[in-house]
Amino acid sequence: MDDSAKGQLLIAGPALLDPNFWRTVVLIVEHSDEGALGLVLNRPSETTVGEAVPQLEDLLSLDEPVFIGGPVQPSAMMVLAHFEDPDDAALLAFDDVGVLGTSDDPAAGVRRGRAFAGHAGWGPGQLDAEIERGDWITEPARFDDAFASEPLALWSRVLTRKGGSYALIARMPADPSMN
Repeated sequence: MDDSAKGQLLIAGPALLDPNFWRTVVLIVEHSDEGALGLVLNRPSETTVGEAVPQLEDLLSLDEPVFIGGPVQPSAMMVLAHFEDPDDAALLAFDDVGVLGTSDDPAAGVRRGRAFAGHAGWGPGQLDAEIERGDWITEPARFDDAFASEPLALWSRVLTRKGGSYALIARMPADPSMN
């Protein structure tokens, strides 16, 4: 595999109508010949960390929402974190942002975190084929994407930042027939 999408954002293209991924922004945490793993960054749930995983109170604010990370293993919790030392990440996505492992003291060395229920996953070659087909638009991830203060605006914001025709896509109505 020559081009790993690790550390990239996958921005759902306008033709991607799968309800699991419609208008989503996915951070690719791992991408290899075996497949890919990502987290949907712009789907906060109605459930708070305190309701779902109160044991993470040393790490996360209990009133923050749990995000819907994707359709795979929705009952499994993952924490995307900003690490003081990138070597502390179980999987590093980019810079010092990655996924928390199950170490003895998960709060040590974590500057910020966000909880995700489930994740997005792709089998060998599947993500590459989807990108080639145009289902996804790629853009390098930034810290403020991973921990966006307005996650529901992330899809439009990242497309606008990419510029050109992508900025036009960002302004498309949710239902183009209503235009």
